[in-house]
Amino acid sequence: MSVSRLLFFCSIGLATAHIPVQRTIAARDSEKVSRNAPAESSITFSSVHVDGPYIAITFDDGPSATLTPKLLDILAAHRIKATFFVIGENVVEHPEIVARAAREGHEIGNHSWSHPNFGKMSDEGVRGQVQRTDDAIKEATGTRPILLRPPYGSITARQKRWIHDQFGYQIILWDVDPYDWKRPGPSVVRNRILKETQPGSIVLSHDIHPGTIEAMPSTFDALEAKGFRFVTVSELIQAAVPQPPPSPGTHESLPATITPSPSKSIAPSPASSPKG
Repeated sequence: MSVSRLLFFCSIGLATAHIPVQRTIAARDSEKVSRNAPAESSITFSSVHVDGPYIAITFDDGPSATLTPKLLDILAAHRIKATFFVIGENVVEHPEIVARAAREGHEIGNHSWSHPNFGKMSDEGVRGQVQRTDDAIKEATGTRPILLRPPYGSITARQKRWIHDQFGYQIILWDVDPYDWKRPGPSVVRNRILKETQPGSIVLSHDIHPGTIEAMPSTFDALEAKGFRFVTVSELIQAAVPQPPPSPGTHESLPATITPSPSKSIAPSPASSPKG
């Protein structure tokens, strides 16, 4: 064999031997990235898979000077703990109401400073909205929140990740929406909640509408009659259990602690849909 042919085959062998090493390095780098990146199922929740009749009632956009104290009285009478996603501007106006809610065992979550659409904002704008409200809640209650509900449910996947990384927040959406912001009347609000609520549900409502407050006593009574037990959102997440494996021939199930946010959770714009 000539020297040139020998050198040719040797060069092929060296190149081939290098390929598995490159693939191994790439695989390790990919694994490192996936380990460091938070899983979507650990960041965002619209409902939770639980082994028991547990549900979380949530109230957005307060506190209201007149309505939130009435709601707190109703919750106390029923011995129910709820989660309040508060607006920073309102917290600064009525810190004593937020302090009372926290003191009575309710959970306080961040719902932005002035209720803008995060999905249409710059990172810096979103960061300011979140930080100012975080500070206001800490000032009122002595504790920083660990939950964030984006206004209108509007938030990008990338925003979820960096908000989680920078603030430690879990992003909370919902799977039950009575559309109480349309003010359909207390009986409609109650019936919609009763129809849609299941174990593990996160129920959306607002403590800034009189009809919602009026609906709550009979809604709580009816939910309790069905055997539901009320917990805060954080308690609901802590109660999560793995879903059973899919039956043969069925599609792979979703992650155990999250179900997809319904399409109605993402509003087109603040002007056309004031919910959330």
